[in-house]
Amino acid sequence: MDLATGEVQALEIAAAHDVGRAINPRDAEGQLEGGILMGLGAVLMEEFLPGLSTGFGNYYIPTARSTPRMRIHLEEVPSHFGPLGAKGLGEAVTVSTAPALVNAISRAAGVRIRSLPATAERILAARGAASAAPAGPGEDE
Repeated sequence: MDLATGEVQALEIAAAHDVGRAINPRDAEGQLEGGILMGLGAVLMEEFLPGLSTGFGNYYIPTARSTPRMRIHLEEVPSHFGPLGAKGLGEAVTVSTAPALVNAISRAAGVRIRSLPATAERILAARGAASAAPAGPGEDE
């Protein structure tokens, strides 16, 4: 994160998920990579503005250029209920990626980001508001 501009770029993301038995490990890794990009998009760039968003020309989603290095670990704890020990994978990784990114941004910025996407403008505004307001008792942000 560039503290002067508020610009954020995810360079590397590590993800570990219990997939049960990975019947097709490459497919499972791809599913996790896709979920990571969905979480990254939600936090850093995707925003629908009614009346303004008219298509992908002004609705930004992650692309190959915004894809961070990913380290994927498939934890295999077979299920007693799934076929051949598999567990549902779906987009579960999105659930953990978004708050992990928001937390990383908040720690780097020194303020809690509470509105997504965490654009440079929102980050700088939050930093400015925090520096202008005196901290109350017990506040650490």
